[in-house]
Amino acid sequence: MAHPSAQFSATLRVHLANRPGAFAALAAAVAQHHALLDAIDLVRVENGTKVRDVTVLASDAEHIERIVATVREVDGVFVEHVSDRTFLLHLGGKLEVVPKLPIKTRDDLSMAYTPGVARVSRAIADDPSKVWSLTIKHNTVAVVSDGSAVLGLGDVGPEAALPVMEGKAALFKEFAGIDAFPICLATRDPEEIVRTVEAVAPVFGGVNLEDIGSPRCFEIERQLRERLDIPVFHDDQHGTAIVVLAGLLNALRVVDKTLAEVRIVITGIGAAGISVTKMLLAAGASDVVGCDVHGVVALDYPGLDDVKREYAKLTNPRAVTGTANDALEGADVFIGVSAPGAVTADAIRTMAPDAIVFAMANPNPEVLPEEIEGDVAVIATGRSDYPNQINNVLAFPGVFRGLLDAKAREIRIDMLLKAAEAIALVVKDDELNPNFIIPSVFNTDVPKAVAAAIRGAE
Repeated sequence: MAHPSAQFSATLRVHLANRPGAFAALAAAVAQHHALLDAIDLVRVENGTKVRDVTVLASDAEHIERIVATVREVDGVFVEHVSDRTFLLHLGGKLEVVPKLPIKTRDDLSMAYTPGVARVSRAIADDPSKVWSLTIKHNTVAVVSDGSAVLGLGDVGPEAALPVMEGKAALFKEFAGIDAFPICLATRDPEEIVRTVEAVAPVFGGVNLEDIGSPRCFEIERQLRERLDIPVFHDDQHGTAIVVLAGLLNALRVVDKTLAEVRIVITGIGAAGISVTKMLLAAGASDVVGCDVHGVVALDYPGLDDVKREYAKLTNPRAVTGTANDALEGADVFIGVSAPGAVTADAIRTMAPDAIVFAMANPNPEVLPEEIEGDVAVIATGRSDYPNQINNVLAFPGVFRGLLDAKAREIRIDMLLKAAEAIALVVKDDELNPNFIIPSVFNTDVPKAVAAAIRGAE
């Protein structure tokens, strides 16, 4: 079972009999399901009862239901209602538009809007470069998705993608002061997506592509880069690759190995896996073997599409064959951007001494850390409830902060490499250890360091 966490937390409004042991019985019911008690608040005292809000942390939605069912059976406890804290947080959405200046008087109105705004529009028409200083463009990013590859949910559509893109926009603001806005498109046609983004691009200083299925995402990104004069960043590719490289650089420091010498196995040859591979090769890796659900991707692999054929040309220098489990024998590094069960714990144990495992499938990793603890030197996942979370939040806010500050027109591989190095260096030598190879997403030095690296590369 996964660790209880805030993502599956609920607040129970309970009426407790005002007698010794009543709350202890409730707590025992929660403990029976290996859940965690969090906040406990007294709401009011009534005749013979105390009304409390009791927050519990669970492992999944079904876990919450089992906990509540057991609590309802406790003598002296009445459950008035149950609130899912995650759903409460999302009520009404997570974003709003707030003006930077008050409009309280006729003078304010005449300058912010008509007639005064016409002078500003004329100035931009005469000199289009002034759009960067006189509008929101200089600090605004479009977060674009078609909802076809959302987190671990897959193809859920643009409406269901909206909460994720709202969250992305909130992270842009919180960690880099950037005004981002979700644009969820009701089309899967690459050309239509490209035309739509091209049409709205005058408003934005950059484009963040998000959760668009492979291989369409590659063509969409390529066309937008050709057509637009603002940077286009596909976070599933570039953000993941930056943070994986940052974590791996530090993990290699822990085990005293170099990127050039290690053997690397990757599962998941989609947008993230391909970009991670290209980033590692650009950083100096020489031996990368990629695997999909059928096994090692090689040039003689049946049914290769153009994307995987190109991938096969770049990888597998030792002509490894077989399954992902087979490929792990003697490998130094495993990087999973695939699905739970992509490799087995037994296969992990066949890796070289001081192995490094990045099992990043969400919400459940390719192999659970508990299954291989003590068998490898460093373990990282995509989850916040384990050490060493590989989280794109470490990359994209600082990357766009640097791009916008520099008024960059494109994103280059050297920028991504500099960003990864900047993240890695935030972890100081005296802090580095197997359980701390990557800084916290709440470390305010990270976006500053990444932005500075991007500006320096530009």
